[in-house]
Amino acid sequence: MLDIRFVRENPEIVRESQRRRGNDPETVDALLAADEIRRETLQAYESARAEQKEVSRSVGKASPEERPAVLAHAKELAEQVKALDSKMTEAEEAYTKANKLIQNIVLDGVPAGGEEDFVVREHVGNPRDFAAEGFEPKDHLDIAEGLGAIDMDRGAKVSGSRFYFMKGVGAQLELALLNMAAAQAVEHGFNLMMTPTIVNPSIMDGTGFLGEHSDEIYYLNADDQYLVGTSEVSLAGYHKDEILDLGGKPLRYAGWSSCYRREAGSYGKDTRGIIRVHQFNKVEMFSYCPIELAEEEHLQLLAMEREMLAKVELPYRIIDTAAGDLGSSAARKFDCEAWLPTQNRYMEVTSTSNCTTYQARRLNIRERVDGRPRTLATLNGTLATTRWLVAIFENHQQKDGSVYVPKALRPYLGGKEILEPLN
Repeated sequence: MLDIRFVRENPEIVRESQRRRGNDPETVDALLAADEIRRETLQAYESARAEQKEVSRSVGKASPEERPAVLAHAKELAEQVKALDSKMTEAEEAYTKANKLIQNIVLDGVPAGGEEDFVVREHVGNPRDFAAEGFEPKDHLDIAEGLGAIDMDRGAKVSGSRFYFMKGVGAQLELALLNMAAAQAVEHGFNLMMTPTIVNPSIMDGTGFLGEHSDEIYYLNADDQYLVGTSEVSLAGYHKDEILDLGGKPLRYAGWSSCYRREAGSYGKDTRGIIRVHQFNKVEMFSYCPIELAEEEHLQLLAMEREMLAKVELPYRIIDTAAGDLGSSAARKFDCEAWLPTQNRYMEVTSTSNCTTYQARRLNIRERVDGRPRTLATLNGTLATTRWLVAIFENHQQKDGSVYVPKALRPYLGGKEILEPLN
């Protein structure tokens, strides 16, 4: 949700943010109208309630002749207050709905436009020249099947399309990657947590995931609960309705969980292998942060992702995501995209978002500063996920079908330097 005082004082800034996202700026006017009705209704209620109290106090002082009229007036005011109380509830609900329809205000410097309008901030590393090495690279699934690392056919037999079994060295490699990410997070002061993967509607809604992309989320109708697509959801809900003592510095968590996404609307796109699947594992960073430090913290999370990518020795680029491609909660998002040699393109492997105060307001999370509560910022970022194996298999494959293991990853893989094919 947005700070309504900011919207009242800066409506054009909010309208422009909506335009840059490709959204309807008239939603801002609808919010201001709902806010005005809410305030007018509250004022009418409070005036009637004050008059009701005054009349109630006068009943005992009224003469026998005056008392019937005073009692009738008190009854009339009681009905009026009851009706205004109902109207106030309706006005508050309408205001909240109007506020939730507006996505977070994008920060200065975020590119306008849609999915293709990102700005490349930096290229890191150089893609391998496979032609110079004398062979054509295989895609990640061919390499993985040669290693006995992934079984897509039996995954589909058991659970349907876009499910898989990660097995043998594949399972070992994924655990090694996630363990290395967890170790890095702890080393940098993050509190490691194994998070719930099923959450209540108030938590899913509070993080902003039940908007236009709600069809991506698995809903458990019998229980009125949701499967998470990232542990960001659980970690954001961890301090719901709390006032934190941050002490002027970020409070950082790292969540390890399985994640679930329906991938609705992505039919025919990246359907081969494990680029777009319904279930995967991830280590996610999450930060509760003083608002003054949010942009600096965003760069710190990006630095953590860069450190991990350096450890797995992948060429990648960093992009500043365009406003129209941001999630509803994000005010700015940086993606790290690893090079995918068989597709001659970059593929997203991490993202980190500054959600400013948007999620915290929806979840009623504040910090105490100088003895008084105030809003705080939330940020998140991916530290490692199953999809990384796609880039590792493709970029580190050898001519004989084996896969080179990056040096930093070897201690988490029993010291293995090469993953050998089965045949």
